[in-house]
Amino acid sequence: MFILSFNRINYRFLLEGQTIEIIWTILPAITLIFIALPSLKLLYLLDESTNPIITIKTTGHQWYWSYEYRDFKQIEFDSYIKPSNEINLFRFRLLDVDNRVVVPLHSRIRILVSSADVIHSWTIPSLGVKIDATPGRLNQINFFINRSGLLIGQCSEICGANHSFMPIVLERITPRYFIKWILS
Repeated sequence: MFILSFNRINYRFLLEGQTIEIIWTILPAITLIFIALPSLKLLYLLDESTNPIITIKTTGHQWYWSYEYRDFKQIEFDSYIKPSNEINLFRFRLLDVDNRVVVPLHSRIRILVSSADVIHSWTIPSLGVKIDATPGRLNQINFFINRSGLLIGQCSEICGANHSFMPIVLERITPRYFIKWILS
């Protein structure tokens, strides 16, 4: 008798919750679509830079960075870490360089980043910029400068024995001083 009652299944109650299951599957999917579409649009709009004032090509080498101002002729330099014996009282040990990247205030800057040997990472945390420098690939990052001062960063990729000795110093100055720097 127990076996007979156990085998009796009322099949009309088996599909009873189908409507609610469809609802709790479709509603979250629609919600995620409404969240994702504006976010993707904003992501692609932020990535594209229209009419940058200055384009700087940055190349990561083993233990130093090379910079080339693409909008001006013959402005190229290498940026090495400053030796400890040349650091004075007002400099940062292991974070200062011999040639700083100089950019004008109130301008849109585009940085093109690549590498000559291994994967590096051009990172300035206080600016919110981190982009990988990969050999054979040209990545770009855009930002807008609105305050003067120094920004300090480092290579944040494990790119070799002395990767922590690849500092980045970005100096933000007024356009008038920037023109003087370009002409000198």
